[in-house]
Amino acid sequence: MENISEEHACCCGENRNYDEADIPEILPAPEPSGLPNVALIGNANTGKTTLFNSLTGLRQHVGNYPGVTVTKYSGPLKLFHGEKIELTDLPGIYSLAATSKDERVVIDVLSGRMAKKGAPRPDAIVCVVDVNNLQRNLFLATQVAELGIPMVLVLNQIDVARRDGLKINTDLLRERLGIPVISVSARRGEGIDALKQAIADVLKNGNKMKTVSWNAGTRKAIETLRNGLSEEVSKRVSDAELQRVIFDVASLVANRLKGEDIEYIGELLKKARACIRDAGENPHSTEALQRYAFIREILAGVMHRGKDRTTVTSLVDKFLLNRVFGILFFLAAMWGVFWCIYALASFPMDWIDGWFSALGESIGAKLEGSPIFQSLVVDGIIAGVGGVLVFLPQILILFFFLGLLESTGYMARAAFLMDKLFGWCGLNGKSFVPMLSGYACGIPGIMGARTIEDPKARLATILAVPFMSCGARMPVYVLMCALLGRITNPTTATLVFIGMYFVGILVAVPVSWFYTKYILKSKTAPFVLEMPRYQLPRLRDIGLRVWQSGWEYTRRAGTIIFAMSVIIWALSYFPRNEATEERARTEFVAETAAAQNITLAESAKLLETAESAETPTAAQAELVSALSNKIGGAWMEDSYIGRFGKFCQPIFAPCGFDWRITAGVIGAFPARELIVSTLGITYSLGGDVDEESEGLYESMEKSTHADGTPVFTIPVIIGIMVFFALCGQCLAEIVVIARESSWKWAGIAWAQMTFLAWLGAVLCYQIGNLLA
Repeated sequence: MENISEEHACCCGENRNYDEADIPEILPAPEPSGLPNVALIGNANTGKTTLFNSLTGLRQHVGNYPGVTVTKYSGPLKLFHGEKIELTDLPGIYSLAATSKDERVVIDVLSGRMAKKGAPRPDAIVCVVDVNNLQRNLFLATQVAELGIPMVLVLNQIDVARRDGLKINTDLLRERLGIPVISVSARRGEGIDALKQAIADVLKNGNKMKTVSWNAGTRKAIETLRNGLSEEVSKRVSDAELQRVIFDVASLVANRLKGEDIEYIGELLKKARACIRDAGENPHSTEALQRYAFIREILAGVMHRGKDRTTVTSLVDKFLLNRVFGILFFLAAMWGVFWCIYALASFPMDWIDGWFSALGESIGAKLEGSPIFQSLVVDGIIAGVGGVLVFLPQILILFFFLGLLESTGYMARAAFLMDKLFGWCGLNGKSFVPMLSGYACGIPGIMGARTIEDPKARLATILAVPFMSCGARMPVYVLMCALLGRITNPTTATLVFIGMYFVGILVAVPVSWFYTKYILKSKTAPFVLEMPRYQLPRLRDIGLRVWQSGWEYTRRAGTIIFAMSVIIWALSYFPRNEATEERARTEFVAETAAAQNITLAESAKLLETAESAETPTAAQAELVSALSNKIGGAWMEDSYIGRFGKFCQPIFAPCGFDWRITAGVIGAFPARELIVSTLGITYSLGGDVDEESEGLYESMEKSTHADGTPVFTIPVIIGIMVFFALCGQCLAEIVVIARESSWKWAGIAWAQMTFLAWLGAVLCYQIGNLLA
């Protein structure tokens, strides 16, 4: 891990490739607003987003850039005299070396390549720099200036600069750059009106920033490259884009120019770079050398710093970055975040679950005359929507704490501490928080991986998060460990319960190593990260992030999860015929007669009386409920999902699963905790049972195979838990993986986790039987 230096700030993200086939189409192109479009650009940790929030407030629109999963934030901004503009917050980047998704989006937007898809080329740019790191931050500004777009330079955190004794001659800087230079404090709202006026002036006057005067070797390289292109291509490619082709190791523009004849472009690029080498310079370092020479010339006499003094940030870092105390504090902080996600969300999650259950009962009572429509509405639609929204509290709490840690500046320190721990398996320091969050819910954990800049490390993290045992797996563990405790003893059951939470991480780490080494083939690159100053969090900004993340989850995941829940309902409901019901009724009459030692006729009469009673006794109500559960179990067995469970049962036979467990595994695809209710239905106990239902335990204990051997032996019970510990968490998670990466990787994640889960269950059952 290393801080960003002056000469290498531009190289952040080089050598990172991203397959365009992995980028799904998320949203249709938005309708253009017709307003002047102004883009906000800057390095990470410069306060750019805080400034954007100050300017736009709650009038923000959250979506995605066309064709990519990079989030787009935009909003209207009212200037003076009633004039309005559309302000867009571009992703925070360190350079225009378009290798990461964020960098590629920025250069596409600024070059106008997204104009036809609804992301027009900006009419002006507001470049935000941290005034305390002015020389380094101006590197990006000089790159953007090459695009020839009118610009305003914003010197943010001017209040901190004053406190540290730093003085800036903005008039001299404005004169040398040729554009408005405005000092602001986005946190305090200082300089906002002056910035609005500067934006209005730039839109009117078209002020463009002075650019670097390249040396002869670089000018000849650009000229050589342009002269070698066809006239059609040369017309649509700017000098700024040609610079990216020459200077960058892995260039988006170079990949596009390869087009029809890859070898020809490759040879042309070699000739262009040879011009720089002939001048005695390296084509991959000459940009940084020439740009920083230009920046130092611009800043000569502009900055005046007082006597150096120890800052609060340096004092706090001595403790928080200490190899002992820093780790202890980090573990305590992460435990606190995890506890809050898990504990604080329980009440609103229970409330949401209870509210949807009550809604289902209320609407179900009004639809009793239409059983199919009743089941569709209650078990399909209401249960599907509830299954989406029940995880919303965890997501909101997670993003609140992520925003809190980021806004204070601690997140960068946490990433630094964890980088060495995860570096060997291809992950980096920022992978830890998403993986920790996965223990509460995999969905916010996967979404939390967005903070990882390296696309390969981000993808490896996304594939690792689902192995963490989320809250939805707890009902499975509770049910199986309670059953295990009845067979063995409570101590054994407790130890197994705790051990299940370590199974995922023990598999996730080697799987990540395998992916990064053999599939993604990513090399462990230096972890480049800028350490921001510590500061008090802005609750307004955190609140905006929480709201935006919650809405994005509901909008993205809700539609597909809802549709799939209805499909699963249909597969578990149909077909229904009278023959199945009559068979179940006949079996129930026989079972009742045997249980009460009466004749079949007496049993049938007893059931008929109970069903026709206007005010049934407790015994009669229990009898009718038992019959209903029996019929429900028969319908489940005869449903498409029940038939599919029997069809797949031979696959799960090496795990020791019978068709009921197999049907439960399949039926639990939308949400893993659904196996409890599915088992309740298949064992004729009804779908409203939970992991503490005594009747379910008794039925599972008595369950046998065709040869009379028990189904739920110790190896089978542990195998079921291992299967659920390693398989994908839920349908919502698969959808979110697809949204954050692609459907291809979502399919790969589901397939590999399902196989590992099956293999783990097989090993548990087979080895357990050998040792028994």
